[in-house]
Amino acid sequence: MNVIEVNKLTKYYGKSRGIVDVSFGVEEGEIFGFIGPNGAGKSTTIRLLLSLIHPTSGDARVFGKDIAKEGPTIREQIGYLPSEVFYYDDMKVIDLLKYSASFYPCDCEERTRELASLMELELNRRIRDLSYGNRKKVGIVQGLLHSPKLVLLDEPTAGLDPLMQRKFFDLIRDENKKGVTVFFSSHILSEVQRLCNRVGIIREGRMVEVSDIRTLQQNNTKKIRVNTRYGQPAFDLPGVTNVVTENGTTQLFFRGDINLILRYLTTLNVDDVSIEEPTLEEIFMHYYE
Repeated sequence: MNVIEVNKLTKYYGKSRGIVDVSFGVEEGEIFGFIGPNGAGKSTTIRLLLSLIHPTSGDARVFGKDIAKEGPTIREQIGYLPSEVFYYDDMKVIDLLKYSASFYPCDCEERTRELASLMELELNRRIRDLSYGNRKKVGIVQGLLHSPKLVLLDEPTAGLDPLMQRKFFDLIRDENKKGVTVFFSSHILSEVQRLCNRVGIIREGRMVEVSDIRTLQQNNTKKIRVNTRYGQPAFDLPGVTNVVTENGTTQLFFRGDINLILRYLTTLNVDDVSIEEPTLEEIFMHYYE
């Protein structure tokens, strides 16, 4: 069952492109990565799913409900962390979180304090006294305090130090183990690689790939490094690209039948060779070249 179902969703801001004909589904209980550079359409897609803005054409459903018709009902079961967080500067953190909790029918006090303790957030400080990273912690607690079924995260780790990022990832994994579906939007590819089950790649407002991460890695270019004792091998083979030789080490990318490159390697005087799966970042660049 898909918690999110998007069908040819399009949004223009006047004549400016937001997203065009975007289609994908997010299954219940998965962590779905949504990657692309700034300006690719990630935040537009999230705001459409929240019914904060309305599509130019196409449609989408969250929990089986039409985003254009049932936005308020949908939002009751969603936790949302925007890429930029803005609050009333004079409010104390605890008052802001109590105000946020008042929009939901559940008692969120105990949950709020648990999350604040986990994220090392001081509840009695005023918003104006918080660093950007601590404001982001407020956003994380605010997005999760009502125990939502779906969490939409838009560039969630910006401003968090590495230790707090690790705590945040552990928190998201724990929520996912409880059955929470996570939509994780980021341009930091290593984050998506370590956290997500599947990934959608968006480029200039259009989806260019939706696949599970393992398949995306295995079906793409292999990264090969070869140390040769004599000369500079040509690697003049179909499927070979980006050949660079330096200090006796040749690095290249290869796409095709791996046996072809292995047979060629047997003709060389090889000291060492490595064949690796590409990182998600290298795969990602493939779609942008």
